[in-house]
Amino acid sequence: MSEKVGNYHEKTSLIRLGRNTKRSFGYVNVPPFEGSTVLYDSVESMKEINERQLKGDMSAFSYGTDPGPTHLAFYEAMNKLESGAGTWAYSTGLAGCVVPVFAFTKNGDHVLITDSVYNPTRSFFEEVMAKYGIEVQFYDPLIGSDIEKLIRSNTTLIYMESPGTHTFEMQDVPAIAEIARAHNVVTMIDNTYATPLNFNPIKHGVDVVIHAATKYICGHADVLMSTVTCNEKTWPAVHKISKLLGQKASARDVYLGLRGLRTLRLRLDAVVKNTTAVINWLENRDEVEQILWPAYPKDPGYPLFKRDFKGASGLFGFVFKEGTTDKKIDLFLNALKIFGLGYSWGGFESLLIRSYGKRTINQKPELSRMVRAYVGLEDPEDLIADLDQAFQAMK
Repeated sequence: MSEKVGNYHEKTSLIRLGRNTKRSFGYVNVPPFEGSTVLYDSVESMKEINERQLKGDMSAFSYGTDPGPTHLAFYEAMNKLESGAGTWAYSTGLAGCVVPVFAFTKNGDHVLITDSVYNPTRSFFEEVMAKYGIEVQFYDPLIGSDIEKLIRSNTTLIYMESPGTHTFEMQDVPAIAEIARAHNVVTMIDNTYATPLNFNPIKHGVDVVIHAATKYICGHADVLMSTVTCNEKTWPAVHKISKLLGQKASARDVYLGLRGLRTLRLRLDAVVKNTTAVINWLENRDEVEQILWPAYPKDPGYPLFKRDFKGASGLFGFVFKEGTTDKKIDLFLNALKIFGLGYSWGGFESLLIRSYGKRTINQKPELSRMVRAYVGLEDPEDLIADLDQAFQAMK
């Protein structure tokens, strides 16, 4: 039996969360409320709404930069799914990874970033944070509670990503969060891989949870968006910096995110079934040296995955056997007919690219022979046939 989210089991909650027929004038889906100007009934109502906003009332609409009814419905759903005190949506996945950082850092601070972090997020820390006098230190994602040795008196932030979306290391998130709390250090995590359904970081002690909603939440390769959900301690600061920086996703994108939640469990279950079939086939291929998928029992991160996660996703990596040249890997990629060459994942379509994760700690030579695959909703027999003919093209 599935766990309950609020009063209902997960699948029922995904259908009902954020629905308010009064707010949507009777329609099942809250339509996209898009606009700039909000008119007040009187001077008195203007003052009242401004006072409510100062107290953090998200339903006090005063201008188009505030969340509207569509946003509130989506935020309500995300707060329930992630056990959060507040949610905000941004117009790209990367914005959700970087905007909240400004709420917890200042000149002279020291931050710890997992070495397996998403490359554009790494570039932000290396190129932007350093410019503002913030010292950035990358740590081994397998560090666990030993991260305490890296914490200084001026450490204000620890940034996690589990698993890493190119090298797939699982982090001991509860252990890191516990150490961080003891030192009054804020923790953030990119939880895109797990989705809110498979891992709830706030329940494990994390302060701020990020999702590139572009991926699984929206789910149809037609939206750029991210969400950030915070606990009570961090929500006021993230809410404030998001408004000060003028960051907000459009009502249309939020509408599509809320719609995507309705089918998220069904899509995840189908994708994992397909991914399992593909990986079971790949493990018998002579061309493959290693498979990296946290849900795979032979994966190094499998014990942490089984302990903390409720389920998997369709993103994984595999390493070609030693001696495979770049030219042969390119032949393999160019021969693919169903798997597309594209940088995203989490949609309905299967994708496969060369891995490009940059590492500072524990350089991984096998990265040069690794590809990252995403299995979508196609028939797994067709996907396997596509991979088979691509392997043949290598020869």
